[in-house]
Amino acid sequence: MSKTLLEMRGITKTFPGVKALDNVNLKVREGEIHALVGENGAGKSTLMKVLSGVYPAGSYEGEIHFDGQVRHFSTISDSEHLGIIIIHQELALVPLLSIAENIFLGNEVATKGVIDWKQTFRRTQELLDKVGLKDSPGTLITDIGVGKQQLVEIAKALSKKVRLLILDEPTASLNEKDSDALLKLLMEFRTQGMTSIIISHKLNEIKKVADQITILRDGGTVETLDCHNEDISEDRIIKGMVGREMEDRYPAREPDIGETLLEVKNWNVFHQHHRDRQFLHDVSFTVRAGEVVGIAGLMGAGRTETAMSLFGRSWGHKITGDVSMRGKPVDVSTIPKAIDAGLAYVTEDRKHLGLVLINNIMHNTTLSNLNGVSSNMVINDRQEVKVASDYRSKLRIRSHSIYQETVNLSGGNQQKVVLSKWLFTNPEVLILDEPTRGIDVGAKFEIYSIINQLAAEGKGILMISSEMPELLGTCDRIYVMNEGRIVAELSKAEASQESIMRAIMRSGEKH
Repeated sequence: MSKTLLEMRGITKTFPGVKALDNVNLKVREGEIHALVGENGAGKSTLMKVLSGVYPAGSYEGEIHFDGQVRHFSTISDSEHLGIIIIHQELALVPLLSIAENIFLGNEVATKGVIDWKQTFRRTQELLDKVGLKDSPGTLITDIGVGKQQLVEIAKALSKKVRLLILDEPTASLNEKDSDALLKLLMEFRTQGMTSIIISHKLNEIKKVADQITILRDGGTVETLDCHNEDISEDRIIKGMVGREMEDRYPAREPDIGETLLEVKNWNVFHQHHRDRQFLHDVSFTVRAGEVVGIAGLMGAGRTETAMSLFGRSWGHKITGDVSMRGKPVDVSTIPKAIDAGLAYVTEDRKHLGLVLINNIMHNTTLSNLNGVSSNMVINDRQEVKVASDYRSKLRIRSHSIYQETVNLSGGNQQKVVLSKWLFTNPEVLILDEPTRGIDVGAKFEIYSIINQLAAEGKGILMISSEMPELLGTCDRIYVMNEGRIVAELSKAEASQESIMRAIMRSGEKH
């Protein structure tokens, strides 16, 4: 058996009014991939911030043993010096710098204060070869996709002589192909002796790569499962995470579908930045009252761009096409007009585009409909409190009050605040873009239940998701997109992962 590289003993971390970690224990062997799982708010990221020095020694109780010695990390630099490197869910890359500049930012290859660019580019190329990235070291980060950006972050970690690589939700923003490539890279690193800790809500991926799985719940350690000694099912992991069996991950629902609410015809959009390139081609679809309609497709198929261009022309230019609500043409050329027409859009990027993180739950809830809590342009404080309290109760947002800053909420509760914000505009059609990205299985069930309730109230739901099981489990009808076009429309009975992929592959052959 390989030696223990990391042991965290009795880690307790308290914030004002909240015990985030309560006597947590974690033991990681050298050369293994160790998964850390739990619901949002279970303490996973907090534990890793303790380990990496984000929360310095003295701000928590317990001990960290690394490589056989007790360690006291006061800064991130202290942990990095020993080869403990953390890659956060929100990538820390500078978009307008090159790959080489990002990899060695703060760790420049220099002589007497002068950067040696020849050496920098040579070492960058070596690192890119290791992670399998074929782009040039001089390529700007803004010109590569999220999957490649993850590889740049890993190359950056390798440049610091990493011994323990910590990845927080590394595949949350990746399509299936890029996710598989990243997981294969981790397994390859394992054969070379590297140790990894992976935090993920994608249990199928955890099962694929993990040697051991430690489950956290409510800030405490539940158990550590050895994947080599027994066959660990996803249901077994879920039971540990939520403390109960989850017989069905998608709540049952009997659809009651009515008239057509939204109809989009011949929607054409040119690219936001490459302005001579048409990105969406004659996209047409409908959403009916009480119906949950899905949009499936690979990364870059045009799903988010369709939603954003439709919602107040938030993306793209030279936009043409017709939009009708209940059979009558509507103007959706600005966000206020789209809201007035009965549309709402829950973005896939809740942290940057969905919420004002330094604001509290109350202000975020009312932000999109200030007229609903004001009179003569003066906000009625009592009314604002009532609205926010009602949505906090209705959507079961877990917080100590409506005055809690949203930055301090778990991902699932942040998503509920974004939903509250748009539900307060009283939309007829709600567009949900990756509504469960980065949230745990228990919180996902709650979001699905909210979607079902909205459909039961007669709302139309347009749902974009990269997780095919999610679309198949929640939608009444699914449109398939590829290369900016709708390439198939499938009823619930027709839809399967195979039929969706078949539609994508066949359309790729035509174009």
